[in-house]
Amino acid sequence: MQILVVNSGSSSIKFQLFHMPEKRVICSGLVERIGSNEAKINYKTPDQNIEQTHAINNHKTGLHLVAKLLLDKNIGVIESTSDITAIGHRVVHGGSTFSETVKITDKTKQKIKALSTLAPLHNPANLEGIIVSEKTFPEAIQIAVFDTAFHQTMPEEAYRYAIPEKFLKEHKIRAYGFHGTSHKYVSEKAIEHLKKEQSKIITIHLGNGCSMTAVNNGLSIDHTLGFAPMNGLIMGTRSGDIDPSVIFYMLNDLGYSVDDVYTLLQKQSGMLGLTGYSDLRDIETAAEKGDINCQKALVMNTYRIKKFIGAYAAIMNGLDAIVFTAGIGENSSTMRKLVCDDLTYLGIALDEHKNQLKSKEIRAINTSSSKTKILVIPTNEELEIAKQSYALLQNINL
Repeated sequence: MQILVVNSGSSSIKFQLFHMPEKRVICSGLVERIGSNEAKINYKTPDQNIEQTHAINNHKTGLHLVAKLLLDKNIGVIESTSDITAIGHRVVHGGSTFSETVKITDKTKQKIKALSTLAPLHNPANLEGIIVSEKTFPEAIQIAVFDTAFHQTMPEEAYRYAIPEKFLKEHKIRAYGFHGTSHKYVSEKAIEHLKKEQSKIITIHLGNGCSMTAVNNGLSIDHTLGFAPMNGLIMGTRSGDIDPSVIFYMLNDLGYSVDDVYTLLQKQSGMLGLTGYSDLRDIETAAEKGDINCQKALVMNTYRIKKFIGAYAAIMNGLDAIVFTAGIGENSSTMRKLVCDDLTYLGIALDEHKNQLKSKEIRAINTSSSKTKILVIPTNEELEIAKQSYALLQNINL
């Protein structure tokens, strides 16, 4: 069967069409810089690689362009929408309702929409992908795979906040964790690479959204993101960790409204707030040309990553490997170097030559004397979603 995977991020759409269960990729692509007049679409098949530039204001427009490419008479890979058996969707926030992959129903969509207040940059885009896919591929079964599912193994001391118990029991306020599909995929690949099932690994997912996970013996036991995908590391437009007192000061003394502060911390902060750019490629280019703000922002960003490496090594009482993944983690040698510098106490020693090499395969970039492995593992959330979607289809006796 053919399963299309739609992964709608905060500013991008990744898609892959798989022939399952062989895991064969029929086509793949990426829509990036959504919201820009010069958004990019990359579309690949075994025979061609096409790049286009469009004005793409939102995810709906981007998804329509993806469907148009798939059905194109000259470069498309399907003759009819009925060729696709199922569409697997990445959904960021599943709350306490969804702890596993599910077939999408009207109730599922209502819950995803209700959770949008907790993941405002993601769940609306995820839901838009589902709605557009239902209209474009009416015969396909729609399936949701939740980012929060992998982190359901976090112990209470990790997911619970130090507030009265009623907020946990009655309102389900706790840390859920995100990017779980990616962290699950790369941690399993790292375990295979290390040939060591009893392992202590820190996975570092760096993209427009960023997060880290402490993975002990294959299980997520702590994670930088919490109730919503906003805290922890510095991200493209999100502030990451901030003292709550700052929020009260903005509200009570500076005259900001709740909506003002919400928008500021979600869409105007992070690397954008520090530099004027949200895309790390632009920031690195400007830093190389001497832009002081961009140089300082890179240091601030990697400083916070270092802090969590130390914290997670402590709670696991050891460290076998750190894993860099996602768009920035896989492609930015600058970020990897800044993170790994001065971590020799933890046995982390970067080989600068290996760090500069490019590859789409799993690779170690540590020195031979490094006690801790430094791995770059390309994430494949789409394959993980396809696998989970296929497994669900078998269970419902399609």
